[in-house]
Amino acid sequence: MEELENYQDYIDQAVEWSFSILPNLITAIITFFVGVWVIRLINKMVRRFFAKKDYDETLESFLQSFISVILKALVFVLVVTQLGVKTSSLVALVGAAGLAIGLALQGSLANFAGGVLILIFKPFKVGDFISAQGVDGTVKEISIFNTKLSTFGNQIAIIPNGQLSNGNVINYNMENTRRDKFDVGIGYGSNIKEAKEILLKICAENPSINTEPAPEVYVGELGDSSVNLTLRFWANNDVFWPAHFYVIEQTKLRFDAAGIEIPFPQRVMHKAVMD
Repeated sequence: MEELENYQDYIDQAVEWSFSILPNLITAIITFFVGVWVIRLINKMVRRFFAKKDYDETLESFLQSFISVILKALVFVLVVTQLGVKTSSLVALVGAAGLAIGLALQGSLANFAGGVLILIFKPFKVGDFISAQGVDGTVKEISIFNTKLSTFGNQIAIIPNGQLSNGNVINYNMENTRRDKFDVGIGYGSNIKEAKEILLKICAENPSINTEPAPEVYVGELGDSSVNLTLRFWANNDVFWPAHFYVIEQTKLRFDAAGIEIPFPQRVMHKAVMD
């Protein structure tokens, strides 16, 4: 009987504790859902604000991501305090765990710092075509921790901002024009002067290729089986690739029409004659 009375005391204490914490629990749940709703509302307002103003897209995406993280952290603090945790105790707990969390999240903190550096120094912005960390693509979004690139195959490459801020980045859109280098080999029996004239004529007939600086062709190498010519020309970024592929195709067609040989590796087999 004594054990049953003890169990009844435990049950009574549990029920009493449940009823005492129930109002705080309900308040915390309401605070959580209201906070989530307010965050969504503020995010919509921020997006509309940036849509009306002519701000840099890089700054917009970074600030939207940063504001969202800060608001979620505030909601977390409000929910925890509603559960009865004192603010001073929470601050002490966060301070004690801050070092451990900082060590565990060194990569994330480095990525955040990298995002700030990208925002300040602007090595690239949204819409630029860059090459970084072995990936080529168009910058689609810059958030507080990583940057998203849209590749040629329409895949999304996600690169941490820490690596981008500390690594080599090639920005193909920072200048309005780009220079292309096209190498083609011709046979040793072919006319070098005629081949060079054909290449320059191809460039002159394409309006996408700039006349200043003028295209130039020179003999780059005397190879084992070919005389290697190098063509260099300039084109604006928006028409660079059409001009690049045009030159390659027209070179093959016009060299064939002029009888200029483009050598390719061949293996000659000789039949041995036995006495």
